[in-house]
Amino acid sequence: MLKDCEWSEDRYYKTGSPNEPAQFYLEGLANSTKFDLLLGYFSSAAINLLSLGFAKFISKGGKMRMVINHLLSESDKLAFENSKKNNYQGKVFDLNDIISLSNVLGEYDKHFFECLSYLISDNRIDIKIIKPKDSSGISHYKSGVFSDGINQVGYSASCNFTLFGLSENLEGLNAFFSWENGRSNIFIRTQLKLIDEYFSETDETVEYLPVNKIEVVLKDKFGGKDINELLIQEDKLLKKKSSLIENPNFKKAITKLFAEIEEVKYLPKFPFTEGPRQYQKIAFENWLGNNYQGMFAMATGTGKTITSLNCLLEIYKKTGYYKALILVPTISLVEQWVNECTKFNFTENLVKVYSLTDWQADLSRLETMKLLNKEFSYVVIATYSSFLSKKFQDRLKEMTSDTLLIADECHNMGSNNLIKSLKTFHLKKRIGLSATPERQFQDEVNMKIREFFSEKNENDYTFSYTMQDAIKKEPRALCPYRYYPKIVRLTDSEFKSYVAYTKRILSFHPKNDEEREIFNRLCIARQRIIHKAENKLDVFKTILMNEYSKRKNLKYTLVYVPEGLADEDASFDSSKSDILKETDSDLNLLNLYTKIIGEISDDVSVKQFIGSTNSDDRKNILSDFANGNLQVITSMKCLDEGIDVPRSELAIFCASTGNPRQFIQRRGRVLRLAKGKDEAIIYDLVVVPEPSGEISLFKVEQGEIEKELRRVRDFAEMSENKHYTRQVLDPLLKHYQLTL
Repeated sequence: MLKDCEWSEDRYYKTGSPNEPAQFYLEGLANSTKFDLLLGYFSSAAINLLSLGFAKFISKGGKMRMVINHLLSESDKLAFENSKKNNYQGKVFDLNDIISLSNVLGEYDKHFFECLSYLISDNRIDIKIIKPKDSSGISHYKSGVFSDGINQVGYSASCNFTLFGLSENLEGLNAFFSWENGRSNIFIRTQLKLIDEYFSETDETVEYLPVNKIEVVLKDKFGGKDINELLIQEDKLLKKKSSLIENPNFKKAITKLFAEIEEVKYLPKFPFTEGPRQYQKIAFENWLGNNYQGMFAMATGTGKTITSLNCLLEIYKKTGYYKALILVPTISLVEQWVNECTKFNFTENLVKVYSLTDWQADLSRLETMKLLNKEFSYVVIATYSSFLSKKFQDRLKEMTSDTLLIADECHNMGSNNLIKSLKTFHLKKRIGLSATPERQFQDEVNMKIREFFSEKNENDYTFSYTMQDAIKKEPRALCPYRYYPKIVRLTDSEFKSYVAYTKRILSFHPKNDEEREIFNRLCIARQRIIHKAENKLDVFKTILMNEYSKRKNLKYTLVYVPEGLADEDASFDSSKSDILKETDSDLNLLNLYTKIIGEISDDVSVKQFIGSTNSDDRKNILSDFANGNLQVITSMKCLDEGIDVPRSELAIFCASTGNPRQFIQRRGRVLRLAKGKDEAIIYDLVVVPEPSGEISLFKVEQGEIEKELRRVRDFAEMSENKHYTRQVLDPLLKHYQLTL
């Protein structure tokens, strides 16, 4: 507050003295929310000189009114003109972020002037240009008033609000404080009254000029010392800033501001300058209205992580601390959540819990801190399997009930062990995240998960944001895409095997568990024929060659390779490792597809993204993929859940999956927004058996094709080229009496 500042005892400031005019402005800006100036000359170099104080002033919502004359430097005039264009797509300055503001305003460069234009366009700096009526003179005021909402500080000076005026010329400044005497209050009221009259344009002694009447200061046209103040060069500005900081009082004020900014740097905040998207704000409000519980059913790529962490941020804003337990399926996702938490500055007592970390010591330290202070902050990120361990369950009891549970990919909570653990779960604030919350054919399990998150109705969640919403609604959260299904026929030998398995399945009627196991194995064996269809390789190679021919590269391409086994929607098994593993059969297939990509051209780079890839290698793969150094990534299941793949533009789905969760998540990987990316391309290899001609097998063939078409229908529905899918599949649909 203004009253708490260390003002000059005699209320007088003079260049070259212990109490510099620049120090007065710095203290005033840093401790007020309104600044009114009556000026002659204005130079933005003064704002740069006072960048720390000005950043704090703006970040607190401060607004500045300036009455100036019509003479400006060329750079300042351009900033004023640009402010009227309101052309700020893609370049937003977060006016609440003191860190970024102090950085931008501290550099006298292109971004500085962009920010100045933005401040003017956002009405943080309001300008009135005046000129005496019927006179060749100029406005030459040098006074102003700071306000903090309670107290005011006015001043009358000999110096302009320019770099030279504040730091080089021998200038003086008298300060007036509203809390001291009647004379000061009379002065402050007089100044504000005159400024109000100028802004309402009721003072008839002056002419009010539009921005286009600003004249650029030129030495040969205007001349004189005052004019030269506006022609400051960057090197002179840097020298003046350096010399001014040698003043002990000014240095003290600067050091104090630096300390405040350093403290703010580590406070939790939303990581992006534009703030949460509107749908993310709605998600929080809905969750709040559901008593801090609920599931967020959000399409892959729409920011489930950020949406949930924004809820934690809102809790922090109310309480001054944050506590969270975040559960994820894999170690990769633990690391990804660590990165996202770091962006929010949720770094205090951040503990990772999985099989390769010494997490018990970290949790013991949290328990000690709890005894000392119940309002301390922490975030614990654990895999589901580690969460289920007895050691963690014992520690879980020590977490306070106001800890927020965020269950990522919450459909994983449907295993028997996890369902049991939820019965005694004591954390009351809960968010379940998933693009596909419902588990196939497990209605009872789905109901228990919904009940845990206080969801009352099936397919009706606290917050839903569909893929269609994300693609169609503005501003878009996902990019549009084109979808190209490619028909793949079974070979003669594959088809004979397919028919043989089908006949065995039709004749098999299991009566006990052992026979049911045999029946399931027969179904899996038949499904493996579809997965590993030999003709996929030729179709795949043709797609690659066509795309390479068009684009001259295969940058930003994801390939989902067929798995050796069928895509089964098995329950999460806590006895398995945190990392997904591939079988030898899987890896042979992965190697085969990877080899085909490498043969397209010597300049096409490709790497596999598999469960056994270590954490550092995964990071390097994704980083190289993002910057285009690595053109293609091949994978099986490891990119299904949660992994953030940057800027993938072309996807080829060689794996035939009827599992909605897999194909929804895989599509979402490809539709994430990226700079320079207008749309995504998806190729989908659709395997169908040749019509056998046997009436007894017609229904089976129809059912197999119908299973493939679940995915095709969903992909085609939201694509930009629906007609292509209908055109390609029309003969097949007619033969098997099916529709999309």
